[in-house]
Amino acid sequence: MIFDDFRAIQRQFGYLPADQLQSLSRKKSVPLYQINRVADFYPHFYLTPQPKVAVRVCTDMTCHLRGADSLLEDVKRRVGATGSDVGVKECSCLGQCDGAPAVTVNDHVYRNIDAAQTEQLFLKALAGAELPEQEHHYPEAKPKSDPYPADARYGALRTLAASRDFTGVVATLKASGLSGLGGAGFPTGMKWEIVRNAPGDVKYVVCNADEAEPGTIKDRYIIEKMPHVVVEGMIIAALVTGATKGYFYIRHEYEHPEHRIREEIKYCEQAGLLGTDILGTGLAFNLEVFVSPGGYICGEETALIEAIEGNRSEPRNKPPFPVIEGLWHKPTALNNVETFANVPQILTNGVDWYKSQGENGAAGFKFVGVSGDVVNPGIFEIPMGTVASDVIEGLAGGAPAGKKLKAWAPSGPSAGYLPASMMNLRLDFKSMSAAGSMLGSGAIVACAEGRCMLDMALNSIRFFRNESCGKCVPCRVGSQKMVDILIGWSHGKGTPEDFQMVLDITEALKLTSICGLGQFAHQPISTVMQYFREEVEAHVFDKRCPENVCPMR
Repeated sequence: MIFDDFRAIQRQFGYLPADQLQSLSRKKSVPLYQINRVADFYPHFYLTPQPKVAVRVCTDMTCHLRGADSLLEDVKRRVGATGSDVGVKECSCLGQCDGAPAVTVNDHVYRNIDAAQTEQLFLKALAGAELPEQEHHYPEAKPKSDPYPADARYGALRTLAASRDFTGVVATLKASGLSGLGGAGFPTGMKWEIVRNAPGDVKYVVCNADEAEPGTIKDRYIIEKMPHVVVEGMIIAALVTGATKGYFYIRHEYEHPEHRIREEIKYCEQAGLLGTDILGTGLAFNLEVFVSPGGYICGEETALIEAIEGNRSEPRNKPPFPVIEGLWHKPTALNNVETFANVPQILTNGVDWYKSQGENGAAGFKFVGVSGDVVNPGIFEIPMGTVASDVIEGLAGGAPAGKKLKAWAPSGPSAGYLPASMMNLRLDFKSMSAAGSMLGSGAIVACAEGRCMLDMALNSIRFFRNESCGKCVPCRVGSQKMVDILIGWSHGKGTPEDFQMVLDITEALKLTSICGLGQFAHQPISTVMQYFREEVEAHVFDKRCPENVCPMR
């Protein structure tokens, strides 16, 4: 795959020299313009020489709340004082929101870090010393949704291989009501049934472990704690749909989770659970890990497919949908980590058990990540339908230092911001949708008193602007225009006419963007204007920031 070649070249030279790309073009018989346009798309690859040490500071959403902006400036000052060959700049979310702020030093990810610690790391890298690895250690307790004792794993797969009741699996998943838990919420049983019934002998199963939206950290935990149920879910999906090849797509910052999933795949191959003759049945399924070349847009299902195919990660127009024309235009069952992990527990414990684990009519367990202004940020396994305040103020400990919570985002920037008074909402698809919001992937970010909600909206929309693939005009231009307007407001330069402009851009984004990034890029400011309008108007009309956060000059 082209990305493996890119990585090999970049490891050797520190970037992708033009002559090396020309040589690669000849070797692969791929036009040079195609090589260049792919390499130029991904932030993880460099076409020009880079500093000896690259420091990247995440400044998105949770890291922004946890002091990343001052950390960035402090690190820049320290680098300047040494006069060393160190490059420092911002980067998008690193998937460490429960350990914010986070930085990378030569692609090594560090969390809960300050400027002095960062300085020690870049000085060590400058000296040519090996940088330490930092792992996040989770509590030893087994997740409630793991249905197996250690000596009985893959029981659902063994039962299915013996019975071959593939249509029964589809019926069970439909009865359970399991929907996609990456945010879209599409019924899993229906998706697998469509792929199963699609014509053709070549089909694929793909797991999306790219979670790159600020606040989204639950899949990392699931991979670390119970990779066996994720892999088992993928194998079951393959048997049900008739797929013989699968890809586990994981973001490149997740080195330790990647190692865990590779270990599990190797175990399955040795145990006869993967390969050309699964459990002696003659059924075949081979699973490969695909490491993302980088970029939030890769989380969109068709953009992810384009990346696996070695192209720019630009979303496709739909229809056709991946269940009909997915990877290499073949039927593809594409789900996220948590969705696959739910399948073995449903097949093992039954539909009635699964439904009984939720609250207020919702079914099953849900993993949520809570970050931002809380005492105890982390990943929590809760009954679907749990009241949001029980999670934010209970499990996560609420706002620190005696403050009260002011706002919360139910699922990162895509869900926008709700006032603290709405923490009585239940965390399930139906309840959140009825309230005009969404459960999404369960990436909860809390904001305490003293936070400027215009500032938070600007930070979130800047993320979407930075991560837009640029393919469609509404998203590429609209997100930039939205950022320009909000910067003006935060500097006391807004006008009343801007309000209508924001509404017009919002409609254009919702109606004409190709994918969810553009369609939801307006949410941060739309919700802030809905629930915190007086705060916005103070910036525009009174030329002041009520929380004294914005520069207003």
